[in-house]
Amino acid sequence: MRNKSQKFGLLLIGAVAGVLLSINFSAIADKEPNKTMLPLPVEELRAFSEVFGRIKMNYVEPVEDSELITEAINGMLTGLDPHSAYLNKDAYNELQIGTQGEFGGLGIEVTMESGFVKVISPIEDTPAFKAGVKAGDLIIKLNKKAVKGMTLTDAIKIMRGKPNTPITITVLRKGETKPIVISIVRAII
Repeated sequence: MRNKSQKFGLLLIGAVAGVLLSINFSAIADKEPNKTMLPLPVEELRAFSEVFGRIKMNYVEPVEDSELITEAINGMLTGLDPHSAYLNKDAYNELQIGTQGEFGGLGIEVTMESGFVKVISPIEDTPAFKAGVKAGDLIIKLNKKAVKGMTLTDAIKIMRGKPNTPITITVLRKGETKPIVISIVRAII
């Protein structure tokens, strides 16, 4: 009986020591600042959360959480830099296809700005370059379809297509008073 009591006592002492050591190491770890963690702006996040909740409860039609978050992120980025945009999974996959594979397209690097597709740069010796598309052009129509309201992914899907097929783009250009209509024949990019 005494052996069982000693074993139980040793087991109990070991368990208590283990708990105390883990608490002690946990306290030490908490005192070490995590250098990758930035302080969160609590008041601003509270305001964001309140607006998010009000939209979910009171907006005219139902809105998906993911759509609200995506648009909030896009708003942050465009507010800081008009050339930056958040890419959701589908848009990122489309970008990967465009940068890694061969496809029929125009040969332009684009982004979204003010609801239109903005040409960052036409790629040299591509259909867009040869047709006279310029950096800074705002594409307002694709085959007579208004771009305003499209996502970048939707616009890119329209601009891509089978090689040797035509597309008409309408652009606004600085210094020009009227929109410019440009006909382009897609090629393998």
